[in-house]
Amino acid sequence: MIDDALRAIGQLGDPRFRRVLLLGVGLSLSLLIAFSALMVWGAAAFVGPSVTLPWLGEVTWLDNVAGWAVVPFTLIASVFLMVPVASAFTGVFLDRIVDAVEDRHYPGLPPARTQGWGEMLRESAGFLGLVIGVNLLALIAYLVLAPLALFIFWGVNGFLLGREYAQMVALRRMSRTDAEAFRARNRGAIWAMGVLMAIPLSVPILNLLVPVIGAASFAHLFHRLTR
Repeated sequence: MIDDALRAIGQLGDPRFRRVLLLGVGLSLSLLIAFSALMVWGAAAFVGPSVTLPWLGEVTWLDNVAGWAVVPFTLIASVFLMVPVASAFTGVFLDRIVDAVEDRHYPGLPPARTQGWGEMLRESAGFLGLVIGVNLLALIAYLVLAPLALFIFWGVNGFLLGREYAQMVALRRMSRTDAEAFRARNRGAIWAMGVLMAIPLSVPILNLLVPVIGAASFAHLFHRLTR
Protein backbone atom coordinates (compact mmCIF):
# COMPACT_ATOMS: atom_id res chain seq x y z
CA MET A 1 0.00 0.00 0.00
CA ILE A 2 2.87 2.38 0.74
CA ASP A 3 4.26 1.59 -2.70
CA ASP A 4 0.84 2.29 -4.27
CA ALA A 5 0.70 5.69 -2.57
CA LEU A 6 4.29 6.56 -3.50
CA ARG A 7 3.62 5.73 -7.15
CA ALA A 8 0.58 8.01 -7.02
CA ILE A 9 2.58 10.85 -5.46
CA GLY A 10 5.29 10.36 -8.07
CA GLN A 11 2.78 11.19 -10.81
CA LEU A 12 1.62 14.52 -9.33
CA GLY A 13 3.55 16.34 -12.03
CA ASP A 14 1.29 14.85 -14.71
CA PRO A 15 -0.66 17.70 -16.41
CA ARG A 16 -3.90 15.72 -16.05
CA PHE A 17 -3.37 15.50 -12.28
CA ARG A 18 -2.73 19.24 -12.00
CA ARG A 19 -5.76 20.11 -14.13
CA VAL A 20 -8.16 18.07 -11.97
CA LEU A 21 -6.65 19.44 -8.75
CA LEU A 22 -7.03 23.05 -9.93
CA LEU A 23 -10.59 22.42 -11.11
CA GLY A 24 -11.61 20.83 -7.81
CA VAL A 25 -10.02 23.46 -5.58
CA GLY A 26 -11.16 26.36 -7.78
CA LEU A 27 -14.78 25.22 -7.84
CA SER A 28 -14.69 24.55 -4.08
CA LEU A 29 -13.32 28.01 -3.28
CA SER A 30 -15.97 29.62 -5.51
CA LEU A 31 -18.74 27.73 -3.70
CA LEU A 32 -17.38 28.58 -0.24
CA ILE A 33 -17.04 32.28 -1.13
CA ALA A 34 -20.65 32.26 -2.34
CA PHE A 35 -21.69 30.45 0.87
CA SER A 36 -19.89 33.08 3.00
CA ALA A 37 -21.53 35.97 1.12
CA LEU A 38 -24.95 34.33 1.49
CA MET A 39 -24.45 33.85 5.27
CA VAL A 40 -23.43 37.50 5.75
CA TRP A 41 -26.36 38.76 3.64
CA GLY A 42 -28.80 36.39 5.38
CA ALA A 43 -27.77 37.53 8.87
CA ALA A 44 -28.11 41.20 7.91
CA ALA A 45 -31.49 40.58 6.23
CA PHE A 46 -32.77 38.67 9.30
CA VAL A 47 -31.99 41.58 11.63
CA GLY A 48 -33.35 44.17 9.20
CA PRO A 49 -32.21 47.72 8.38
CA SER A 50 -33.42 49.13 11.70
CA VAL A 51 -34.48 47.88 15.12
CA THR A 52 -36.17 49.76 17.95
CA LEU A 53 -34.58 48.97 21.31
CA PRO A 54 -35.63 50.05 24.82
CA TRP A 55 -33.81 53.22 25.97
CA LEU A 56 -31.83 53.38 22.72
CA GLY A 57 -34.69 54.00 20.34
CA GLU A 58 -34.20 53.22 16.65
CA VAL A 59 -30.87 51.55 15.85
CA THR A 60 -29.78 51.32 12.21
CA TRP A 61 -26.41 49.57 12.51
CA LEU A 62 -27.35 46.16 13.96
CA ASP A 63 -27.63 44.60 10.48
CA ASN A 64 -23.95 45.38 9.85
CA VAL A 65 -22.99 43.94 13.25
CA ALA A 66 -24.99 40.76 12.55
CA GLY A 67 -23.37 40.40 9.13
CA TRP A 68 -19.84 40.69 10.53
CA ALA A 69 -20.70 38.45 13.50
CA VAL A 70 -21.27 35.44 11.24
CA VAL A 71 -17.87 35.82 9.54
CA PRO A 72 -15.96 33.78 12.21
CA PHE A 73 -18.61 31.06 12.04
CA THR A 74 -18.36 30.99 8.25
CA LEU A 75 -14.54 30.71 8.40
CA ILE A 76 -14.74 27.81 10.88
CA ALA A 77 -17.38 26.07 8.77
CA SER A 78 -15.22 26.53 5.69
CA VAL A 79 -12.32 24.69 7.34
CA PHE A 80 -14.51 21.63 7.95
CA LEU A 81 -16.41 21.80 4.66
CA MET A 82 -13.49 22.48 2.31
CA VAL A 83 -12.26 18.90 2.14
CA PRO A 84 -15.60 17.12 1.51
CA VAL A 85 -16.65 19.83 -0.94
CA ALA A 86 -13.32 19.61 -2.79
CA SER A 87 -13.63 15.82 -2.81
CA ALA A 88 -17.12 16.00 -4.27
CA PHE A 89 -16.14 18.41 -7.03
CA THR A 90 -12.91 16.57 -7.78
CA GLY A 91 -14.83 13.27 -7.82
CA VAL A 92 -16.61 14.38 -10.98
CA PHE A 93 -13.24 14.50 -12.75
CA LEU A 94 -11.49 11.55 -11.09
CA ASP A 95 -11.90 9.37 -14.17
CA ARG A 96 -9.19 11.52 -15.74
CA ILE A 97 -6.82 10.70 -12.87
CA VAL A 98 -7.38 6.94 -13.18
CA ASP A 99 -7.01 7.20 -16.97
CA ALA A 100 -3.63 8.90 -16.47
CA VAL A 101 -2.51 6.17 -14.04
CA GLU A 102 -3.60 3.34 -16.34
CA ASP A 103 -2.04 4.94 -19.43
CA ARG A 104 1.31 5.23 -17.67
CA HIS A 105 1.48 2.10 -15.53
CA TYR A 106 -0.97 -0.38 -17.10
CA PRO A 107 -0.79 0.05 -20.87
CA GLY A 108 -2.71 -2.40 -23.01
CA LEU A 109 -5.85 -2.50 -20.85
CA PRO A 110 -9.16 -2.59 -22.72
CA PRO A 111 -11.19 0.65 -22.64
CA ALA A 112 -12.83 1.35 -19.28
CA ARG A 113 -16.59 1.38 -18.90
CA THR A 114 -17.83 4.91 -19.58
CA GLN A 115 -19.82 6.47 -16.75
CA GLY A 116 -22.38 9.10 -17.66
CA TRP A 117 -22.41 12.55 -16.05
CA GLY A 118 -25.60 11.67 -14.22
CA GLU A 119 -24.02 8.61 -12.62
CA MET A 120 -20.84 10.52 -11.66
CA LEU A 121 -22.81 13.43 -10.20
CA ARG A 122 -25.01 11.00 -8.26
CA GLU A 123 -21.97 9.20 -6.83
CA SER A 124 -20.23 12.48 -5.90
CA ALA A 125 -23.34 13.98 -4.28
CA GLY A 126 -23.93 10.77 -2.33
CA PHE A 127 -20.33 10.75 -1.11
CA LEU A 128 -20.49 14.43 -0.07
CA GLY A 129 -23.67 13.85 1.93
CA LEU A 130 -22.26 10.70 3.53
CA VAL A 131 -18.98 12.38 4.55
CA ILE A 132 -20.71 15.41 6.07
CA GLY A 133 -23.40 13.34 7.79
CA VAL A 134 -21.05 10.76 9.29
CA ASN A 135 -18.58 13.40 10.47
CA LEU A 136 -21.37 15.40 12.12
CA LEU A 137 -22.42 12.24 13.98
CA ALA A 138 -18.79 11.52 14.83
CA LEU A 139 -18.56 14.92 16.58
CA ILE A 140 -20.15 13.24 19.60
CA ALA A 141 -17.34 10.68 19.72
CA TYR A 142 -14.76 13.44 19.20
CA LEU A 143 -16.12 15.31 22.24
CA VAL A 144 -16.64 12.29 24.50
CA LEU A 145 -13.30 10.66 23.61
CA ALA A 146 -11.31 13.85 23.04
CA PRO A 147 -7.82 12.29 23.54
CA LEU A 148 -8.64 9.76 20.78
CA ALA A 149 -10.40 12.24 18.48
CA LEU A 150 -7.64 12.27 15.86
CA PHE A 151 -7.53 8.48 15.64
CA ILE A 152 -11.33 8.32 15.41
CA PHE A 153 -11.20 10.90 12.63
CA TRP A 154 -8.63 8.81 10.72
CA GLY A 155 -10.59 5.60 11.22
CA VAL A 156 -13.98 7.02 10.23
CA ASN A 157 -12.73 8.95 7.21
CA GLY A 158 -10.47 6.06 6.22
CA PHE A 159 -13.56 3.88 5.96
CA LEU A 160 -15.42 6.52 3.95
CA LEU A 161 -12.53 7.26 1.57
CA GLY A 162 -11.81 3.56 1.08
CA ARG A 163 -15.45 2.81 0.30
CA GLU A 164 -15.76 5.71 -2.17
CA TYR A 165 -12.51 5.36 -4.10
CA ALA A 166 -12.52 1.56 -4.24
CA GLN A 167 -16.07 1.66 -5.61
CA MET A 168 -15.24 4.41 -8.09
CA VAL A 169 -12.19 2.62 -9.50
CA ALA A 170 -13.82 -0.82 -9.56
CA LEU A 171 -16.92 0.43 -11.41
CA ARG A 172 -14.72 1.37 -14.36
CA ARG A 173 -13.81 -2.30 -14.89
CA MET A 174 -16.67 -4.26 -13.26
CA SER A 175 -20.42 -4.33 -12.89
CA ARG A 176 -21.83 -2.81 -9.68
CA THR A 177 -22.41 -6.30 -8.25
CA ASP A 178 -18.81 -7.36 -8.96
CA ALA A 179 -17.50 -4.04 -7.59
CA GLU A 180 -19.35 -4.59 -4.32
CA ALA A 181 -18.00 -8.15 -4.15
CA PHE A 182 -14.48 -6.80 -4.74
CA ARG A 183 -14.90 -4.39 -1.83
CA ALA A 184 -16.23 -7.14 0.43
CA ARG A 185 -13.31 -9.46 -0.42
CA ASN A 186 -10.69 -6.80 0.22
CA ARG A 187 -12.32 -4.71 2.94
CA GLY A 188 -9.22 -4.83 5.20
CA ALA A 189 -6.80 -3.59 2.53
CA ILE A 190 -9.31 -0.99 1.34
CA TRP A 191 -9.86 0.37 4.86
CA ALA A 192 -6.09 0.47 5.52
CA MET A 193 -5.47 2.41 2.30
CA GLY A 194 -8.35 4.72 3.24
CA VAL A 195 -6.73 5.44 6.61
CA LEU A 196 -3.44 6.16 4.83
CA MET A 197 -5.32 8.72 2.73
CA ALA A 198 -7.22 10.10 5.77
CA ILE A 199 -4.06 11.00 7.70
CA PRO A 200 -3.21 13.99 5.41
CA LEU A 201 -6.82 15.20 5.82
CA SER A 202 -5.80 16.59 9.20
CA VAL A 203 -3.02 18.72 7.64
CA PRO A 204 -4.25 22.04 6.11
CA ILE A 205 -3.37 22.62 2.42
CA LEU A 206 -1.99 19.07 2.14
CA ASN A 207 -5.56 17.80 2.60
CA LEU A 208 -6.53 19.32 -0.75
CA LEU A 209 -4.28 16.79 -2.51
CA VAL A 210 -6.11 13.82 -0.98
CA PRO A 211 -8.80 13.39 -3.67
CA VAL A 212 -6.23 13.22 -6.48
CA ILE A 213 -3.66 11.09 -4.62
CA GLY A 214 -6.46 8.89 -3.27
CA ALA A 215 -7.89 8.11 -6.71
CA ALA A 216 -4.44 7.31 -8.10
CA SER A 217 -3.49 5.15 -5.09
CA PHE A 218 -6.70 3.16 -5.28
CA ALA A 219 -6.17 2.62 -9.01
CA HIS A 220 -2.85 0.95 -8.18
CA LEU A 221 -4.46 -0.98 -5.31
CA PHE A 222 -7.28 -2.23 -7.55
CA HIS A 223 -4.98 -3.51 -10.29
CA ARG A 224 -2.64 -5.13 -7.74
CA LEU A 225 -5.49 -6.95 -5.95
CA THR A 226 -7.22 -8.09 -9.13
CA ARG A 227 -4.13 -9.56 -10.80
